[in-house]
Amino acid sequence: MSKAATVYDVADRAGVSIATVSRVLRSPDAVRPVTRERVLDAVTALGYVPSGSARGLAERRTGVLGLYFPGFDAAEDAPPLDAFSAAEEDAPPFAIVREEDEDDPVGGHTSMLFLDEVLRGAELEAWKQGFVLMVGVGRDDPDRSTVRDMAGRVDGLMVLASSVPDDVLARLARRIPVVVLSGPPRGDHYDHVTVSNAEAMAELTRHVLTQVGDGRLAFLAGPGDSPDGLQRWDGFAAAVAGAGRSLDDVTVLRGDFTRASGRRAAEGLLAVGTPAALISANDQMALGALDVFRGAGIRVPEDVLVTGFDGIEAAALSHPPLTTIRQPMIDLGRAAVQVLARRLERAEAEPVVARLPLQILLRESSQRPPDLPG
Repeated sequence: MSKAATVYDVADRAGVSIATVSRVLRSPDAVRPVTRERVLDAVTALGYVPSGSARGLAERRTGVLGLYFPGFDAAEDAPPLDAFSAAEEDAPPFAIVREEDEDDPVGGHTSMLFLDEVLRGAELEAWKQGFVLMVGVGRDDPDRSTVRDMAGRVDGLMVLASSVPDDVLARLARRIPVVVLSGPPRGDHYDHVTVSNAEAMAELTRHVLTQVGDGRLAFLAGPGDSPDGLQRWDGFAAAVAGAGRSLDDVTVLRGDFTRASGRRAAEGLLAVGTPAALISANDQMALGALDVFRGAGIRVPEDVLVTGFDGIEAAALSHPPLTTIRQPMIDLGRAAVQVLARRLERAEAEPVVARLPLQILLRESSQRPPDLPG
């Protein structure tokens, strides 16, 4: 390998100072076109790559933003993989598997669908803003060593609400800016990017009540420590109470936001009788319930209405199409990066709460056929 070119080599070849090379690479519009082209030609000819570590030492910045997620999936559940065996010439190029032979035909990572979209948005906006994105997953991380380690490597950190204990988050925020994704602000001094979970769920619940009349309701809740899940329950409960109905008459089930937990909850629900409607705190659990209802011969929406929350693509492709509340998942990631970048430039500004709009998508799964009684 040849010796890597340095900024001094670029400056010497282009006949400019190293300060001019730096300006061209960081703020090209601030340099005269003739000079800019000369520097860029030298960069291309020499194959020069700026040293992020050197620039970071000079500016006390890394140019890296962190995004920390909780570990919903378990690493030990991942199927075995041997990349070196797969590289052998006689390795089979494909396998035929019948979907009904799989334990989980939709895969073991459905809980990540929401986070995948948030990640896409954050990566896109980080690139646009000139940052690199570092992603950390707190899988089996009780002392939060992952997020502590990340904090020492990034300029700012984005975390999912409640994924980091309050005391740990407060210590991190004394070192670097922190943006909290989802969940309501709780009188803290962090920047927040969130949505109106309770209000949207209340409106969707009111729609369901117009369809089922006095029919029995069931609510499939998320994890008890999920701020979004708790807000969605609050919205549901407010709508039920506002209709003059008692929450004591509601069958409450709990899942962990995965499709598999939705199946388990629906199987337990059928053991006590089919409700008029099942309102789920997210789409994956609602899709799991649809799996069970379909297998049991229970028709949706004729026998039971089903709704979700998130607006993942699979909800539009389900049978029947799932009524849901669409979150701006990609925009949540993008907005978090924008807020964090602004905080890096304006450290003393007042905390920001960016609340992105939701969309209620009324589809077939929540529309009572007109010839059936409400």
